[in-house]
Amino acid sequence: MARVKVEFVYAGIRVRDLARSLRFYSRLGFRVHRRGTMEHGGQWVHLKFPHADQRIELNYYPRGNRFYEPHRRGTEFDHFGFRVSDVEAWTRRLRARKLPIVARIEEAHENIVYTSDPDGNWIEFFGPVKPPSAHRRRRAPTQGWRGPGPGGRRGTSRRRAAPPRSARNTAGISGPSG
Repeated sequence: MARVKVEFVYAGIRVRDLARSLRFYSRLGFRVHRRGTMEHGGQWVHLKFPHADQRIELNYYPRGNRFYEPHRRGTEFDHFGFRVSDVEAWTRRLRARKLPIVARIEEAHENIVYTSDPDGNWIEFFGPVKPPSAHRRRRAPTQGWRGPGPGGRRGTSRRRAAPPRSARNTAGISGPSG
């Protein structure tokens, strides 16, 4: 199996009040690295300490958003995000090890695959798009989710958050798909 470089990049957490959370993390010394809006209206902000590689991703789903769900204090963890050098090879590795693929996103600029641990915590692996092989060129192109579940799609930015837990519960986390 191909050797794949893996790098921890961020942990995503849900926040109830984005402005309040930004003030708190700014007081701790974090700075906004990048931010964006998801197609469904949610917002995300990557924060990091100066000169640090790892980030925290704040995920905000406003009341009335299809992915909003009330949560109890302490249940805001969303997912870990790891950059991998080859998402296709990593996806094959997940399947070979019989680990669930709960979501798969293929876009023009980035590939993403999610798995989950035994407790339902999501783990994201994202990386560059590889040029299509001759075999793949014969098939119709696929876009969006290949795995089960609706997911949270974002606008023009590169980063995406895992779908909220409410979407995860309908994702059919029974095993590899596609």
